[in-house]
Parts: sequence; structure tokens; C-alpha cells
Amino acid sequence: MAIKQISVFLENKPGTLNRMTAVLAEHEIGLRALSVAETKDFGIARMIVDDVLAATSVLKDADFIASLTPVLAFEIPDETGGLNKLLNVFTETKVNVEYMYSFLGGKKTSSAYMIFRVADTAAAESALIAKGLKPLRQEEMEEI
Repeated sequence: MAIKQISVFLENKPGTLNRMTAVLAEHEIGLRALSVAETKDFGIARMIVDDVLAATSVLKDADFIASLTPVLAFEIPDETGGLNKLLNVFTETKVNVEYMYSFLGGKKTSSAYMIFRVADTAAAESALIAKGLKPLRQEEMEEI
């Protein structure tokens, strides 16, 4: 049930991020979530899109270096401490978060979601499901 995150290597110079998003826009690929981490010379754009196959194809055709990474996505309750309650379950199941970022639900919902990268996605997913959590599926990304 893990979803696929696209990671794109970007040179750290003006216009590179714009060129990447232009490629996606030209091909009507919807961004659901985006995180950019940078160093002096390069950056990594991590994104969740509505059509992973099309996005990776058009990015590679435009000479971007893109790779897929399995990540977990969970809805966050819209209440004080909502993220903390979710992270409590991660702690109980001994799932370590390598990095995370968020996005809003978009067209059909006002919910927020968190994307989590963990060392062993399958094991973490099984442990978290056993505790009653329901991760988003890849197909749901097209609907959000």
C-alpha cells in the first residue's frame, strides 16, 4: 500500500525548479505534495503526483534524473495534537522517521496528510496497520 515518491536531482541555479514544474504542468500532471532540500550546489525535489508513471517518463524525457522511493502517507486528524497522536503510534511500533513532509487534501477534502520515509516501508506499514492506522494507497493520490 505504500505510495511512490518521485525524487528529482536539481542543479541549484535559477530556473531549474521552474523548468521541472513546467514539464509537469505541460503534461497536466498534478502535484499533490512537494518538498525541496538543498545544498550549495544541488537540491532534491521530493514529490507526490497524481500520475507517477507519466511524471517519471516526462521528467526523464526532459533530462531530469528521477527515481522512485516507497513512502507512507497518513491522514492527520484536524485537531490539536493530531500529528502527535500519529507519531505516538510510530513510537509504539518502533518505526523511525527518516524524513516527512505534509500536504493538504486538495479538491475533495480539507484534510491534511503526512508523507513518511522510513527504513523498511513494508515492515513499518504492517506494524502501523496492526495498530489500526490506514495508510493512503497510490490510487487515492489520483482522487485527492
